Amino acid sequence: MARLYAMIAAASALLATILGAYGAHGLPGRVSASLLESFQTAVQYQFFHALALFGVALALRGRGGERWLQGAGACFIVGSLGFSGSIYALVLVGNKFFGPITPMGGMTLMIGWALLMVGAWRWESVNE
Repeated sequence: MARLYAMIAAASALLATILGAYGAHGLPGRVSASLLESFQTAVQYQFFHALALFGVALALRGRGGERWLQGAGACFIVGSLGFSGSIYALVLVGNKFFGPITPMGGMTLMIGWALLMVGAWRWESVNE
């Protein structure tokens, strides 16, 4: 699972880099300033959670808390798709259908952080 999470983290960071460049160079003048700001927020959150997922992958190489860490990683993947993905779709496609998905993705990211906290506690107690 650690290898899979590391690979998904790298792919997510690559995609965030590509989309960030597109947002900086391809979107100005095509969308409103507020949509451009939303797009950049999505890129930032995708980067943050790609790095978090890579941290989960590294932590999974240790002992203890694996179930919690795997759950955190899954939440970071699903949450990034829901949060950032829905904002990308909203900005690029213009369909407001994607709007309600954003807060569900955000909640999933928050759950991921909570699971990571528990997993880190469990990991630490096993390795003391």
